Amino acid sequence: MSAIKPFLVAFALALALVPLCRQLAVRLGRVAQPRADRWHRRPIAMLGGVAIAVAMFATASLFDVVASRPVLAGCALLAFASGLVDDLTRLKASTKLIVQIALASALLFFGYRVNWVESMTLDSLLTLFRVVGITNAFNLLDNMDGLCGGVSMIAIVGLLLEAANRGVLDTPESRYLAALCGATGGFLVYNVYPASIFMGDAGSLLIGFSFGALTLSTNHHTGGRSNLLTVVAVPVLVLLIPILDTALVTLSRWLSGRPASQGGRDHSSHRLVAMGLSEPRAVAMLWTLAAAGALTSIMLTRYNQTWSLFAAVGFVFGMVLFAVFLGGIRVYDDTEARARRLTPLVVGMMYKRRVAEVLLDFCLITASYYLAYRLRFEDPEEFLRNFSNFSQSLPVIVASQLVAFFAVGVYRGVWRYFSVADTVVMARGVVVGVVSSQLAILYLYRFSSYSRAVFVIDAVLLMGSLTLSRASFRLVADFLNRQRETGTRVVVYGAGDGGALAVRELQKKPTPVRIIGFVDDAPHKIGTRVLGYPVLGDFEWLEQLVAGAAVELVVIAARSIEADRIRRLRAACASRGIALTRLTVGIEDLIVPFNT
Repeated sequence: MSAIKPFLVAFALALALVPLCRQLAVRLGRVAQPRADRWHRRPIAMLGGVAIAVAMFATASLFDVVASRPVLAGCALLAFASGLVDDLTRLKASTKLIVQIALASALLFFGYRVNWVESMTLDSLLTLFRVVGITNAFNLLDNMDGLCGGVSMIAIVGLLLEAANRGVLDTPESRYLAALCGATGGFLVYNVYPASIFMGDAGSLLIGFSFGALTLSTNHHTGGRSNLLTVVAVPVLVLLIPILDTALVTLSRWLSGRPASQGGRDHSSHRLVAMGLSEPRAVAMLWTLAAAGALTSIMLTRYNQTWSLFAAVGFVFGMVLFAVFLGGIRVYDDTEARARRLTPLVVGMMYKRRVAEVLLDFCLITASYYLAYRLRFEDPEEFLRNFSNFSQSLPVIVASQLVAFFAVGVYRGVWRYFSVADTVVMARGVVVGVVSSQLAILYLYRFSSYSRAVFVIDAVLLMGSLTLSRASFRLVADFLNRQRETGTRVVVYGAGDGGALAVRELQKKPTPVRIIGFVDDAPHKIGTRVLGYPVLGDFEWLEQLVAGAAVELVVIAARSIEADRIRRLRAACASRGIALTRLTVGIEDLIVPFNT
C-alpha cells in the first residue's frame, strides 16, 4: 500500500501538467519537426519531460524521499536539467556524456555501487558503466510513440514487485519508483499513438538515470539480496529491452560506419515496422517482451531458483536471437551504406558469421551442462559438493562437443534454410560429442563420482537449444509475417504446392505484403489452413474479393486452370486496378544426351 499513494498523486499531477507543458512548448517554439532521421511525420510538442519531473519530484518531496535520499534526488534533478538544456539549446553528445559520468561519479562517491566484485577499482568502473549505459539506453529507447514510457512503467512495476517479494516495499527507493511510475503513466496518456507530446531528453535522461541509480546497492538499502545471481540478473531482466535495443543500434551503426550518437530509424521498433507491423502493434510487442522480462525476474527471486534460472537463461537466449534477427532487417539505404567506408577490421567481422556461430554454441554447451547439473542436483548443498566435478569436466565437454559439431558438419548449414535434415546432423553431433566426452572423462578421471544422468540431461538440453537457435530465424519471421498490418493485400489462387511456394516467395520480397489467404477449387481444402493461412473459398469467392476491392494483388499458383477463368479474372482485376500475376516454375533442359 505504501507505493500506491505516491503513484496516484504523481499520476494525477502529471495528467494535469502535461497539457500545460504542451501549450508552453508551442509558445516557446519547442516543437519537434519531422526529419529524415526521425520517425514522426508531423510537428509534435516537446517538454513532456518537464511534466514528468515536476510531478515526480513534487510527489517525492511530499512522501519524504527527497529529504531522506538527497544525493539520489539531487543527481536525478541534475540529470533532468541536462536533458532540459539539451531540449532547449542542443548540447553536444560529448557534453551530455561528461555530465552523466560526473553524476554517476557523485553516486559512487556517496556509496552507490553495483557490488558485483571484491575489487573496488573494478566495481567502481562497472558502476560508472552501468549508470551511464542505462541512462543512454532509455534515451535511445525514446524513438516511437509510447515506447519509452510504457517500457519504463513495466520495468518499475517489475522492480516494485521484486521489492515486495523481499519485504522492502516501504522504503524511500520504492516510493521514488512509485512516484516515477505515476508521473510516467500520466504522461503516457498523451504519448501513446498518435502522440501529442514527446518527453524529450529531459524525460528520458531522468528516467534512465533513475533506473541506473535505483538498481545499485547503497549504504542505506541493500535490499537483502541473497546472492550475486539475483543482484546481476534481476536488473538485467527488468531492463533487457532497452539494453538490447541499445546494443543493436550501437553495433549496427558501428558496422555501417555511422556514429552511435547520430539519430536514425534503425531501432528495434523501426525494424518491426519495416517488417510490416503497424506502429502500435510494434510498440505493444516490445511492451509484452518487457513484461515477460519483468515476470522472469520475479520468478528468479520468488520461486525455485533452479527452474527460474532455466527460464531466465532461456528468455535471455531467445531475446538475443530475436535481436540478431532484427539486426538482419535492412534499414539503411544501399547508396548510403556504400558511401560510408568501413575499416578492414569491420568488414572482416561482418563476414565472420561462423565465428559467431561457434561462440554461440560455446555458450549453449556451457549453459546446457550447467543447467544439467542444476537439474540433477537440485539441493544447493548437493550441488556445491558436485560443483568441482562440473568445473573440472567443463573444458572436456566444450572441446568434445565443438570438435564433434565440426566433424559431422553442423557448421555447414544455413540457418535461413533450416530443415529436418539439419536436425538429424545436429543430433548426430550431440551424440558423438556426449560419447566422446564421456570417454575422455573416463580416461582422465576414471568417471569416479560423476553422474551419468547429468550427461543424458545435458544431451536433451543441448539438442533442444541447438534446434531452437537454428530454427529461431524462421520461427520469428513466420510469426512477424502473420502480424503484418501494412503492405500489399494478397490472395493466392491455388492451395497446393505451388501456393505454398508462392507464399514463401512473397515473404522474401523487400516490400512488405499482407497475405489474406488462399482460394482453391477443391471443396475439401476450403476451411483448412496452408502455412498458417486460411483457404477462404473457391473461384466464385475470389471473384467476390476482386469485385469488392478487398485485395491489391492476386497470384495464380494453380498448375491447371481453365482459360475462361483466367480471362474473367484478368478482366475483373483490370477494371478495378488490381494487379494479377502468375507463379511459373519449371526446369529447362539445356543439354539433352543422345540415347545410346
